[in-house]
Amino acid sequence: MLPRRYPQMDANPSNGGERDNALRGILQDLWPLDEIDPSTQKFPCCLVWTPLPVISWLAPFVGHVGICREDGTIVDFSGDSMIHFGQLFYGTVAKYYQVDRQQCCFARNFGGHTCRKGYEHVVFGTAVSWDDAVQLFRRTFENRNFKVFSCNGHSFAADCLNLLSFRGSMRWNMINVGALIMFEGKWVSRWSMLRSFLPFIGILCFGYLMIGWMFPIGLLSFVIGTFGWYVMICYCCKIEDDN
Repeated sequence: MLPRRYPQMDANPSNGGERDNALRGILQDLWPLDEIDPSTQKFPCCLVWTPLPVISWLAPFVGHVGICREDGTIVDFSGDSMIHFGQLFYGTVAKYYQVDRQQCCFARNFGGHTCRKGYEHVVFGTAVSWDDAVQLFRRTFENRNFKVFSCNGHSFAADCLNLLSFRGSMRWNMINVGALIMFEGKWVSRWSMLRSFLPFIGILCFGYLMIGWMFPIGLLSFVIGTFGWYVMICYCCKIEDDN
């Protein structure tokens, strides 16, 4: 009897990527998401953002971030050991970014990693689902103190993305989470865009009319200084969170 011959595609390593994509598609179909509904503040598997009173009037890129469960419920870390559900503490959602779960790594065992950093991911910690990651850090942040520059809604969302190795990275922080929402996110409506930038534009124009060019230059210096401080905190300083 002649030895059995297997089809070439079964033994071809180049088909591994196609099989992985097919498996991810099956996994995605296991729990379909509902539609995004701003009227009820439901944003399944989204990062959500809203401007902060006063602070965002002076630096419009600064805001407050929450993360949403698979059913769309907002989970919001907004104060010392303070977790809100259902809405952001500082207002309705102005902008959102829906995370593609197929770009997350849900590893049930060491061999189940779809990211390229399996060992590093195991050391950091893994989650078996999106809600599992949100639930884990919800419990963690319930015992942390809120810090404007180091432990806030941005860092809460970043830790969840790191646990899921989103886009194969475990280097998410306040800066790149904010950039992800700002540059890849979607505005809820035109009004949400206006309420995010109109106060800044109004203050800028009023200051220029009252003081002259010194005011816009001073405000720009404040914006650059604030951004530089966040960059230094994220990339140059190692701050230990309170447990």
